Amino acid sequence: MVDFLATYGWWILGLLLLGAEVLAPGVYLLFFGIGALVVAANSLFFPDLGWQGQSIGFAVVSIVAALLGHRWYGQRGDTTSAQGLNRRTERLVGRTATLTQAIHNGQGRVSVEDSWWTVEGPDLPAGETVEIVGAKGSVLLVRPVPPST
Repeated sequence: MVDFLATYGWWILGLLLLGAEVLAPGVYLLFFGIGALVVAANSLFFPDLGWQGQSIGFAVVSIVAALLGHRWYGQRGDTTSAQGLNRRTERLVGRTATLTQAIHNGQGRVSVEDSWWTVEGPDLPAGETVEIVGAKGSVLLVRPVPPST
């Protein structure tokens, strides 16, 4: 008679871990689920492999999968699309905008995208085109754009 846990236990464990991955935050249960499924597949080809060999295989495959996954997700984590995600003012540097309120005594307002921003720069009249050159907290630093000839 075939031992139930040796035959189906790794399949059940792997599927439970993959199911828990869907419900839990993070991605590390995925790699342990993959390890269990690889051991389950190997137990079909090597039915005489004892629980010790299966456990060692599970540990090795899980660690290798976790290291490969960490390397894969680590490289994808530094994408340029998320660079300015929580630093909206830094994301606006280099853009041009039109002053909606004149810069008087070094401060004015500008509309960029769908937001109003306080700006600092040299005194300029409303309607002047400025370039955003930096940010200081939530205040944009601007300079006038020379008229094109």
